[in-house]
Amino acid sequence: MQGFPERGGPGPGPGPNDLAHLQATMHAIELACASIQMHINPAAAEATILSLCQSPQPYKACQFILENSQVPDARFQAAAAIRDAAIREWGFLTADDRRSLLSFCLSFVMQHASSKEGFVLAKVSSVAAQLMKRGWLDTTAVEKEAFFNQVNQAVLGIHGLDVQFTGVNFLESLVSEFSPSTSSAMGLPREFHEQCRRSLEIDYLKMFYCWARDAALSVTNRIVESKSEVPEVKVCNAALRLMLQILNWDFHLNNNSTKTSINVFSAGARLDIDSSKRSECTLVQPGPAWRDVLISSGHIGWLVNLYAALRQKFSREGYWLDCPIAVSARKLIVQFCSLTGTIFLSDNGQMHEHHLLQLLSGIIEWIDPPEAVAKAIGCGKSESEMLDGCRALLSIANVTTPFVFDQLLMSIRPFGTLTLLSTLMCEVVKVLMSTYPEEETWSWEARDILLDTWTALLVPLDSTGGNAMLPPEGINAAGNLFALIVESELKAAASSALTDDVEGDYLQSSISAMDERLSSYALIARAAIHVAIPLLTRLFSERFARLNQGRGIIDPTETLEEVYSLLLIAGHVLADEGEGETPLVPYAIQTYFTNNIGADEHPVIVLSSSIIGFAEQCLDPKMRASVFSPRLLEAVIWFFARWSRTYLMNPEEVRETHSQDHQLQSQQLRKGLHSFFREHNQGKLVLDIIVRVSVTTLLSYPGEKDLQAITCYQLLHALVREKHICVHLVSLDSWRNLANAFANEKSLFLLDLAHQRSLAQTLVHSASGLINSEASNQYVRGLMGHMATYLGELSSKNDLKSVAQQPDIILLVSCVLERLRGVASASEPRTQKAIYELGFSVMNPILVLLEVYKHELFICYLNSLLPG
Repeated sequence: MQGFPERGGPGPGPGPNDLAHLQATMHAIELACASIQMHINPAAAEATILSLCQSPQPYKACQFILENSQVPDARFQAAAAIRDAAIREWGFLTADDRRSLLSFCLSFVMQHASSKEGFVLAKVSSVAAQLMKRGWLDTTAVEKEAFFNQVNQAVLGIHGLDVQFTGVNFLESLVSEFSPSTSSAMGLPREFHEQCRRSLEIDYLKMFYCWARDAALSVTNRIVESKSEVPEVKVCNAALRLMLQILNWDFHLNNNSTKTSINVFSAGARLDIDSSKRSECTLVQPGPAWRDVLISSGHIGWLVNLYAALRQKFSREGYWLDCPIAVSARKLIVQFCSLTGTIFLSDNGQMHEHHLLQLLSGIIEWIDPPEAVAKAIGCGKSESEMLDGCRALLSIANVTTPFVFDQLLMSIRPFGTLTLLSTLMCEVVKVLMSTYPEEETWSWEARDILLDTWTALLVPLDSTGGNAMLPPEGINAAGNLFALIVESELKAAASSALTDDVEGDYLQSSISAMDERLSSYALIARAAIHVAIPLLTRLFSERFARLNQGRGIIDPTETLEEVYSLLLIAGHVLADEGEGETPLVPYAIQTYFTNNIGADEHPVIVLSSSIIGFAEQCLDPKMRASVFSPRLLEAVIWFFARWSRTYLMNPEEVRETHSQDHQLQSQQLRKGLHSFFREHNQGKLVLDIIVRVSVTTLLSYPGEKDLQAITCYQLLHALVREKHICVHLVSLDSWRNLANAFANEKSLFLLDLAHQRSLAQTLVHSASGLINSEASNQYVRGLMGHMATYLGELSSKNDLKSVAQQPDIILLVSCVLERLRGVASASEPRTQKAIYELGFSVMNPILVLLEVYKHELFICYLNSLLPG
């Protein structure tokens, strides 16, 4: 082929003797490939192939196989062997040998471009890319230019469509190889890969993009004008894929991109994408050097118009939406929505706004009107275009502020983008409600993408933690959406009570598994907090009343599942998790409920009091038996743990707020909301209820490990973290009853061993609330004194060896050892004396027991964990 050198490899051509050897090698590899395919002695076949890869300088044999074998798998293995040997022997190959190998691979794929064995061509193309990278730093600029001139001729279509397609695919392999996230291992330092990446980004990446764009431009007219599918389609699709791959590049040379740009777009863009999000969204930040290619050239308009033209042309062909060219074009459009940073002029966001509006003008047809789109999907239309439209909204949300996001659509529609987002998600939620509890459908994926879009808009956008404010239309949209979300969750909850398919019901998953979705719901609720909290209060009160009215008459299962769901939603709306810190009252609650609202009317107090009153009902044995299942109590305990860290007995001193501007609002909040749950108001009463409910879960629900775990690890630990709460804890009869049961009764020995340790730690921590060190030490002695005595008496028994093997004694000893571990881990200065005394008193009994239980590995393990 003109423009490409003849294929050849290291060393002279084969002689007559060599030819026989090469044919024998080819036959052996072909036979090995056939054996693997037919599962005949695969180990021997794999050894044959491996011997080719590991043999010194197998290049002639591999080239012979590639050029002469009629078995595609054999040619594939030959290409792989060239790669392995060349990378292994690179340092021993001459410069001519290296160039010859690369030339052979590239010439092979170009001269076989029309072959139907695509996987063989892809492998050889990948080998060529790896060889190109391996010698990249040693190749001169002139040599690279000569090589890429040949590739460019192929990409421009000079040698026909097949070669054009192959040339674009080779560039795709090359870019993939130079990208750190997709590069092949070569046994070289990281610095080598970084130098290659940097060099390609500076000198060639933009050029490759232009070649791909020109390749697509050269064939699009033929595609649009033809009345049937034409060969040009595969070239266009490959070019679009290459452009998408280049835009996915992790650009480093962009002058810090959005970090130094100050305008309404870049200032509001999220510079880090939360790795916990359900949907992937990568910001594209190539820098100002790319402005002429991506922004100023009209490239975006061409791409959007191309997809629109093809969409219109094939509008009656439902299958077209999932064709490769349609998928690639949409992915590229969605990726352009993530373009941000200094590629745009510092013109107060006007260039960026025009860019996004161009894209949104095309994307809007994929998702609007939402009702018609959802109906069409229900009638059999592919959902792929609609899902890509949702992804585009997510990408735009990640590079704009809520205000700009909303304004974008108003120039072409009578409503804002937030209204569209809300309406679209409402339709998705309706579909979810109508299809539940079927297997996961497109609506599940759409819901997750749209939730991530709301999250991107509503999460705190600055280091002070202030939430983004929505425009009035957006607030109304969020309020309507949250109401429908709650309705759908309640419907799903009620339906779950009637189905036996527990494994397929997402509501049966753990609270932690649902946390991500519920956190997104909470953000939407807080955007319309004046609607959300009264709604939750009304719904919870209705369910509570329904339980009381129908007790013993109506099956409460559906209502209880609804209450469970409402508890989780309310907990997320009212409070944040905190992640080890004491969480503040959510910003939306601080800023909206700032007037001097009476305690009886404050929405947060009303909702909190309703839930606390409901939880208190579990103290009644009859209510506990008929209403409070372990699962429901898990939600109650979880709510108490989350809520108490934010609202219960907050200290009197002024807490830090999101900015100085909100100090007055925060003071008003403390006068109303915080003061209601302080010790001089209802705080101590609420604390007592929480403790009594906790004791109930530990004593009245034997064997419920999940419930008891959340009680010990989340709720009780949260209560003893704050010393000012411990002061009131130790004064409560309910807490003293818990401590007494722990010290003197056997009922709590039924708890899981890990829970024993946690409970011991919690009770010792609470001693920090006593008046002085002596009182704290006496408290610890009272907790553990009986257990120390028990160990001493047991170890001194004459028939210890026989008694110690009884199952109940083994369990009791294990529990005591776990409690000792918990006590030791809670040591602090004011309780050290009592803990040291305890350790000294049990040292000899433990040594005796260790000798007795030397064959009981678990008890020996517990002993080893006790502090020395």
